[in-house]
Amino acid sequence: MSRVYNFSAGPAVLPEEVLKEAAEEMLDYRGCGMSVMEMSHRSKVYDTIIKEAEADLRELMKIPDNYKVLFLQGGASQQFAMIPMNLMKNRVADYIVTGQWAKKAYQEAQIYGKANKIASSEDQTFSYIPDCSDLPISEDADYVYICENNTIYGTKFKTLPHTKGKPLVADVSSCFLSEPVDVTRYGLLYGGVQKNIGPAGVVIVIIREDLITEDTLPGTPTMLKYKIHADAESLYNTPPAYGIYICGKVFKWLKKMGGLEVMKARNEEKAKILYDFLDESKLFKGTVRKEDRSLMNVPFITGNDELDAKFVKEAKAAGLENLKGHRSVGGMRASIYNAMPKAGVEALVAFMKKFEEENL
Repeated sequence: MSRVYNFSAGPAVLPEEVLKEAAEEMLDYRGCGMSVMEMSHRSKVYDTIIKEAEADLRELMKIPDNYKVLFLQGGASQQFAMIPMNLMKNRVADYIVTGQWAKKAYQEAQIYGKANKIASSEDQTFSYIPDCSDLPISEDADYVYICENNTIYGTKFKTLPHTKGKPLVADVSSCFLSEPVDVTRYGLLYGGVQKNIGPAGVVIVIIREDLITEDTLPGTPTMLKYKIHADAESLYNTPPAYGIYICGKVFKWLKKMGGLEVMKARNEEKAKILYDFLDESKLFKGTVRKEDRSLMNVPFITGNDELDAKFVKEAKAAGLENLKGHRSVGGMRASIYNAMPKAGVEALVAFMKKFEEENL
């Protein structure tokens, strides 16, 4: 069977050459006689794998020395609790709610202290990013939280909020490594890797060292303390070893492709093909305010639920998989991460044109 174009929002498409390389190494990793899946995380061979992965990520993102890189488990959702447990010293934090995941993080933070919703786009079904140039930042807030790219709703912060000196904490799960980023603008950024980097089960946290302290909220489990993982270089317990190995391969692939500047240009080119068609289509329309559109996740609708369902079904038959929108919003969504080739987006647009002609 030939491979389909997979527009899933996560777990999502991975670079084909990475998958082929992993397949070749599945039974015997570079002459060691076993699979990475089987080897001890304390072995010299694995130590090289995780250290190289971190070094390559640091190079790609130009991560300064005063930031730690942690490969953790529990997905992005576990960070909803881990962040307040570790950072909420004053028991106060400000949240900007621009989608489902930011909302869940905000609700979780309320368990640990006073979480203030200082801006939101819920009034228009999260279809835009609110103006964050002059926010009512709480004087005693420990941090300001955003979800930078909203996978479900297809919006993206093009300008980071003005946090008035408070550390910015950002969930970057679905825009991770899609473009260059100035790490120094954040106190902490993190993301589940299953959208743009690797298999589900790994979350990467990049955190400024001064935010890593022994001083966590009472009752914080040992496994949920950043300091424990930072001191043990992500090897406090058995890490998601195979997932990290694949992430490392994707980092090498990104370097080979030319780095994040090149990825940004590629992603802009792919997104333009799809958005240009949506803007002129008589049947389909995008759901996001133009200036806030994500390069990674493109939601669209026909305005008719039956027609949407027909489109998803016929697209699947044509080898265009996982175009159904998130269950909470319906419609369609094309996730066009780094590993989605331009040809995949062109095939989608060609199919949409054909579908429009047949169904108008």
